[in-house]
Amino acid sequence: MPLLTVSGYPCAGKTYRSNQLREYFESKISASTDPRISKIKVHQINDESLGVSRYVYHTARDEKDARAEEMSAIKRLLTRDSIVIADGLNYIKGFRYQLNCEAKAVQTPSCVIHIGVPADKCREHHKSRIESGVENCYAEEDFENLIFRYEEPNGMARWDSPLFTVVYDDETPPFEQIWEAMVGSDGQAKLVRPNAATVLKPATAQNYLYELDKATSDVVTQIVSWQKDHPGEDGGEISIAEAMAPIQLPVTPLNLPQLQRIRRQFIALNRQHTLEKSRIKQLFVDYLNDSFHG
Repeated sequence: MPLLTVSGYPCAGKTYRSNQLREYFESKISASTDPRISKIKVHQINDESLGVSRYVYHTARDEKDARAEEMSAIKRLLTRDSIVIADGLNYIKGFRYQLNCEAKAVQTPSCVIHIGVPADKCREHHKSRIESGVENCYAEEDFENLIFRYEEPNGMARWDSPLFTVVYDDETPPFEQIWEAMVGSDGQAKLVRPNAATVLKPATAQNYLYELDKATSDVVTQIVSWQKDHPGEDGGEISIAEAMAPIQLPVTPLNLPQLQRIRRQFIALNRQHTLEKSRIKQLFVDYLNDSFHG
């Protein structure tokens, strides 16, 4: 059953909306006479349920460990008979990509629910929580840093689709639309076919990491070379051998450190996957385009 990834600024009301979703799903399940529906369990995962302090966002290492703990909890609970609500910041698109991969690996649908509350309203909520003496609040510096680093979901990116946005004035999330997209009312289980990029299994070819590094490095080299030969041009397309779709460059020129950072992210996400050698460049091109325009 599905994974619902909740995303939004700190103090945007993510847990409030997640509670609404959990209560709706539990009510829907308890009222159902469909055996497929009645056996579903709903799990809500957030910092509180994991015992994670807000202070982990003060250092990169602690924050990385907290994300790993969230990912581990989601992987344990995500099955075809469960609905998992990932009630957290989930502000890094690379992390949402990983969550999408985990859902596909167990052949279950996923969606992103964006809590679209303006930053200033979140600041008001944060200040109010501090003044009210609420424990486990964000440090002011960490709060502003998280807002600055937030990568808003984009429904055009595969890992952020389908995307449901809940704005501040909405009384409830779009319950029925989410239920229909994730569970369905036709009595048929919604299965997602895993693809080569999301089926997690040990790499069998001894030179797989070499091929992954070589193919992605070659693509980066072609981008750098193209930009050097086309100075001052805004955007552009680059055709890559073994890739069906071209690279759609952004308007702002890319420097090598930016490209290498994206390349390292792609390698980290796929180093344990058995990708066909002929598909590595195509998948990397897709990842680049999503990163450039996501």
